[in-house]
Amino acid sequence: MEWMIKVSQLLLSLSILVLLHEGGHFVAARLFKTRVEKFYLFFDFLFPFPNLLKFSLFKFKRGETEYGIGWFPLGGYVKIAGMLDESADKEQLKQPPQSWEYRSKKAWQRLIIILGGIIVNLFLGFFIYSMTLFVWGEKYLPTENAKYGIWVTDSLGFDMGLQHGDMIRSIDNQPIKGFHQIIGRLVIDQAKNIEIERNSERINLPVSDSFVRNAIKRIKKTGIIEPRIPFYVGMFSPDSPAQRAGIQTDDQIIGLNHEPTPFFDQFFEKISLLKDQNIDVTILRGQDTLHFPVHTTSEGKIGVGPQTIKDLEKKGIFEFKVQEYGFFSSIPAGFNKAVKVIVDYAKQLKLMFSPKTEAYKQVGGFKSIAGIFPAEWNWEAFWNLTAFLSLVLAFMNFLPIPMLDGGYMIFILYEMIVGKPPGEKFMEYANTIGFIITLALLLYANLNDFF
Repeated sequence: MEWMIKVSQLLLSLSILVLLHEGGHFVAARLFKTRVEKFYLFFDFLFPFPNLLKFSLFKFKRGETEYGIGWFPLGGYVKIAGMLDESADKEQLKQPPQSWEYRSKKAWQRLIIILGGIIVNLFLGFFIYSMTLFVWGEKYLPTENAKYGIWVTDSLGFDMGLQHGDMIRSIDNQPIKGFHQIIGRLVIDQAKNIEIERNSERINLPVSDSFVRNAIKRIKKTGIIEPRIPFYVGMFSPDSPAQRAGIQTDDQIIGLNHEPTPFFDQFFEKISLLKDQNIDVTILRGQDTLHFPVHTTSEGKIGVGPQTIKDLEKKGIFEFKVQEYGFFSSIPAGFNKAVKVIVDYAKQLKLMFSPKTEAYKQVGGFKSIAGIFPAEWNWEAFWNLTAFLSLVLAFMNFLPIPMLDGGYMIFILYEMIVGKPPGEKFMEYANTIGFIITLALLLYANLNDFF
């Protein structure tokens, strides 16, 4: 059920983005009286093979354009007359150019037609971010409000010198606004040092290249660090020894075998050594301190899970900050957020092409993209992720790869500088290479999800 919700959100998000991206090309083409033969959401063929399994789920024709929904639910396209695109219709290009064809238009007009989709995606990302900030504001846990310091959730954190309870003060001498930006700043910016406070002493820890490489591999599984939390009982596993012993949801576990363990990490580390044993668990229930005899499992557990940061926020233990925006202040804030997303994405792409980081091994396809959507429908998260994907789509299409918008843009700019377009054979070979590159990237990313 969770994956159905994630996939539904992904398909809706991509459908919105594809319709508006291709709509940008469509409007720009019609602006210069260029015929658009097809406008499709999804592909009516097995992309990227234009002659395989050609059929539509729905279609109708209005004027010169056939509108439809294809059966292959990834992407979409507009077929502009006189242009070699996803449909790979080379026969049309063998005929003499017509006044209503793309190839008959001036170079600057063709450039605008090509950039139409990218411009729409950039504006859409900026607009959605502005509106989400206006409606919901920006909620985050200020780094200084993680008042118990950090909880190191992966050995990678210990390897770089971090300890439970450390307070993060700066990264590369720059303060970090929100706690959950810490690892992103360390990895994306390839930081060189992190300043912590431990027992009232300031300490600088170096960040090695190996940390960045290993963090990229493990960040999705462990998070590496989280805010340190007191241990309030949030849930029980089936047949929980703790629940059988009388421990209840919302009890605060503060001790194990008469030793204080006020934080979840302390209790977890101690109990993992006590397998299949009788133990004494000290809890705080309201104003009462109680002791419960519990028998641990063979794995050193008592079948209890801690409350989340959101639960602890409701108790007033963690104080989140919500930065609110009026309509007019949300516009520059949305623009700044969109610019930051694009810059960070460019940095991530740089990491991917750096062999020493091995980030290319973590590239994911549609399964990974679906995985970033929440398991329950959340409109704030949906629109923020749609804005992010819109900017990513704009960025990727801007890359100078033949068959992508950026490739066409490079050819047009060449024509505007030199005074004539590249030769037909060169264009054909370049598009074939672009096709191979695009197909290889799609296969690599999606196979990476499974291997």
